[in-house]
Amino acid sequence: MKNVLVLGAGLVARPLVDYLLDVPGFAVEVADVEPARAEKLVAGHSRGRAVSLDISDRGALAAAIGRSDLVVSLVPYTFHPVVAELAIEQGKHVVTASYVSPAMKELDGRARAKGVILLNELGLDPGIDHMEAMRIIHEVHDAGGQVLVFTSWCGGLPATESNTNPFGYKFSWSPRGVLLASKSSARYLKDGRIVSVPAADLFAAPRIVPIPGLGEFEGYPNRDSVPYRETYGIPEARTVLRGTLRYAGWCETLRKMVELGLLDETTADRSGSTFLGLTRELSQAVPGVDVRAAVAARLKLGPDSAILSRLEWLGLFEARPLPLERGSAFDNLAALMVEKLAYAAGERDMIVLRHEFLVRTEAGRSERIVSSLVDFGVPGGDSSMSRTVGLPAAIGARLILEGRIRAAGVQVPVLPEIYDPILDELGTLGIRFEEKRQIL
Repeated sequence: MKNVLVLGAGLVARPLVDYLLDVPGFAVEVADVEPARAEKLVAGHSRGRAVSLDISDRGALAAAIGRSDLVVSLVPYTFHPVVAELAIEQGKHVVTASYVSPAMKELDGRARAKGVILLNELGLDPGIDHMEAMRIIHEVHDAGGQVLVFTSWCGGLPATESNTNPFGYKFSWSPRGVLLASKSSARYLKDGRIVSVPAADLFAAPRIVPIPGLGEFEGYPNRDSVPYRETYGIPEARTVLRGTLRYAGWCETLRKMVELGLLDETTADRSGSTFLGLTRELSQAVPGVDVRAAVAARLKLGPDSAILSRLEWLGLFEARPLPLERGSAFDNLAALMVEKLAYAAGERDMIVLRHEFLVRTEAGRSERIVSSLVDFGVPGGDSSMSRTVGLPAAIGARLILEGRIRAAGVQVPVLPEIYDPILDELGTLGIRFEEKRQIL
């Protein structure tokens, strides 16, 4: 019997746990600080076990890892290096769906020395995006061609019929992760030149990205794309850009929310305060001045601005008690957005992932390759986000335990031994790309 420890029972965990419990010979222990969530996932399965675990309790975490052969870590990314360090000490493999952090990267040598696999970025973005990119890049290189331009856009969004709020967004994964990403700077390569985008300008000039059959979306750069020229093995590329997709209006609204200070993470005592009071504080409205008008003046918005209407719809001008009296503006905003930007029963989310390559073939011709994935959640069932994040991690865990992935150390899914079988199996589960090629 192979024992898998799943850390975290959040929004993307159910497909992963279901998949692993369906594998004969696998026992799955789901650990969460809220044991009821873990019990719901295990659902009384004979090879499943739910336990209560505070991830900050190092002794309890080490004991749980010791009972496993492999750990799937779905907790916040800052905890992954702690999990990995304890796993290396005990010779256990680890799978995550998060980016490789500097702290995780530092564990590479120790993991290799112990023969431990730390397989990261095995979700959607990062994850499936890497795998499909590498499949095409290796195919182009094997045919003697070169990749001159690579652009990738990905968004987890409400399906068109479920896009029912003025933000054009609903949370299908960690709300903190979504909001924190909006505070990140970005870099990408354009025509051989590095373009740096400060966090304050991340949403300043979104691109219009048309998706056939779905319409036009806003696109903005996602973190640092520059290292992917090396990661993907395309030193010949002049342009490398990875970006995020949103419905129209998201970028201008988030930019102004950041400018107002709603994403400030400074903890303060706001006992007895309300969202109206918080907004008054951030807008520096003097007594007797309408807070909505003060926000408009502070952000240089007209009185009929759609951004003001979105903030009003969200509830930022309401005398409603803050959920966290001892917390930051960010924490209280996240709690409010989770409530207001939630999926209703029966609504579907949607994943849109689009890679575009400009290739020079061995014969010297230019070719455009577009590979697209559009996937929808199941009404009343699993979201597309949970499937596209959870299933690659689950398949990767199974392949490691079956001895089919052997590359030790800190890994991401850019090797054929990792991405080929995962993409093949995802295809059988209905998660597949559509590829189009055009000679220019």
